[in-house]
Amino acid sequence: MNDRENELKGSTVLGKENVSYKFDYDPSILKTFVNKHRDNDYFVKFNCPEFTSLCPITGQPDFASVYISYVPDKLMVESKSLKLYLFSFRNHGDFHEDCINIIMKDLIKLMSPKYIEVQGKFFPRGGISIDPYTNYGKKSTPWERVAVKRLYYHDLYPEKIDNR
Repeated sequence: MNDRENELKGSTVLGKENVSYKFDYDPSILKTFVNKHRDNDYFVKFNCPEFTSLCPITGQPDFASVYISYVPDKLMVESKSLKLYLFSFRNHGDFHEDCINIIMKDLIKLMSPKYIEVQGKFFPRGGISIDPYTNYGKKSTPWERVAVKRLYYHDLYPEKIDNR
């Protein structure tokens, strides 16, 4: 078995062809693999600049960049399964805040990370943009305190918004 085959061993979607895209919210798409570096803490960050969902009232599309950062414990999320999962929100009607909280809760349930934060930067509709942020630190660990502190200070120095 070569290095690439060894890396993909146990992968269910990464490296596979003919993957079907679901257009309705489906958390069962998410898949994990074992964290090979449990001996040290580190962040994994995903940027999804093409996230879309639907307004539950008007049915109009909402567009956002979604940022997911987490510190893995035993399991990690497969990047391709995450991409397909985020794509499954395409026809999902929910408010911005709900989408971001649902994403975080699904990932916590999936992999029980030490720490995770999810932020959405939604493009404006009706002259206003909404940027929900949520996070979680595993109970009874130092990461629980990090989550509280990070929530307190998450937008202390907001960025200059010139790209929306």
